[in-house]
Amino acid sequence: MVFSDLFFIYFFLPLCLICYYITKNIRIRNIVLTIFSLFFYSFGEPVWVGLLIISALVDYCNGLFIEKHRGRKTAVLGVVSSLVINLGILFTFKYSGFLISNINAAAGTALPVPSFALPIGISFYTFQTISYTVDVYRGKAEVQHDFLDFLLYVSMFFQLVAGPIIRYSDISKEISDRTVTADDLGSGLFRFIWGFGKKVLIANTVGAIAADRLTFTDAPDSVLAAWAGVLMFSLQIYFDFSGYSDMAIGLGRMFGFHFPENFNYPYISRSASEFWRRWHISLGTFFRDYVYIPMGGNRRHQLLNIAVVWFLTGLWHGASWNFILWGLYFGVLVSLEKVFLGKLLEKLPSFLSHVYLIFAALFGWALFYFTELDKLGKCLSAMFGGGGVPLYDAITLSDLKTNVFVIIAAVILCCPLYSKLEEKLYDAGMKSSKLYIPASAAMTLAACAVLIISSILLVGKSYNPFIYYRY
Repeated sequence: MVFSDLFFIYFFLPLCLICYYITKNIRIRNIVLTIFSLFFYSFGEPVWVGLLIISALVDYCNGLFIEKHRGRKTAVLGVVSSLVINLGILFTFKYSGFLISNINAAAGTALPVPSFALPIGISFYTFQTISYTVDVYRGKAEVQHDFLDFLLYVSMFFQLVAGPIIRYSDISKEISDRTVTADDLGSGLFRFIWGFGKKVLIANTVGAIAADRLTFTDAPDSVLAAWAGVLMFSLQIYFDFSGYSDMAIGLGRMFGFHFPENFNYPYISRSASEFWRRWHISLGTFFRDYVYIPMGGNRRHQLLNIAVVWFLTGLWHGASWNFILWGLYFGVLVSLEKVFLGKLLEKLPSFLSHVYLIFAALFGWALFYFTELDKLGKCLSAMFGGGGVPLYDAITLSDLKTNVFVIIAAVILCCPLYSKLEEKLYDAGMKSSKLYIPASAAMTLAACAVLIISSILLVGKSYNPFIYYRY
């Protein structure tokens, strides 16, 4: 089940809200959320609910073990247990087939290649449970003694399958004691609808154009098709993932949880380093706090630390060479910016440094998209006129003209214009209700229109993927 599913929006979510709000007892509310979360997760793959519960139980016990042995060297065994078991499970399901296949190819062996279905969201909840154990060991998070409350943290459906990666310390107090105000419910609902619209109205539209342009055998149809495909995918992955994050954050607010932001308009960046401070913030801060800084951070072996982090970042996204190359590509860019390129970019006019980032990001998303490296080469070649492809083709030109207003809206919404408008409306409301009430009414009508139009578009529509759903 995904958030942009009509069953979720018009049946699952209302039923969950009703069952949640008919009681004010926090214990019962947590039970309700846990039951609905496990059902949500089991909707597509019920067999993996057991694995989720086992992962939660492992780190629940590790936390208790660390607390019991606090101040003794044996406490570190809780962290070791968490890393070995959780990463072992993740490796088995996500990377074992990739490793054996490459061993067979390199050594000419015929070892049996494991073929496991990847449990949905395993990369996200594995990192969450590991972060809990490490933070308990470091003294940055209190131990949870109630397994049901810990299971809620691991399984809550609003962010289980595609993040953001939530640390236990971010919401530990809200798990045990929270209230939901009318402002929480209203702003959460509005945020959810906003994310829903980003996903359905923009990501699905530009994603369909990208899929048509980048699905080929010999080469893209034209130079325009290659550029359009990569550009549309760049917009798709942003609105797809940031839309999901908006919906997750909005849902959390509706149930009294306040999640940190996961995106901060990355396409307005002027460097790769800045881009990755603004994109998938929860993953970037995870690798910073649990890998980069413990390895030495900026103090020693900085370039090696960057290389390791970006290798792991690429590998986290999937068991495929293109993801590893994508990670290392950005690792090289970030390293160059640390050494000298960053200072040069700061001296350039903002327009030129921004153009640098856009082209760097486009090439990166091309790496990310193609799991077959030969197709990546054909696409990049076509982008620069190689392979004898024509400059443009009629079908691509027609698709771009048909969807020109959606594309323009997507480009505009990559900038923080909406958030600035919202701030001005809020400031106006603080000064004058005559301005604020009509503005609020207009925003409410706009939200209703987005919800209705998006719902209509989903009826009978087969193209509705969530890109990060598979990680």
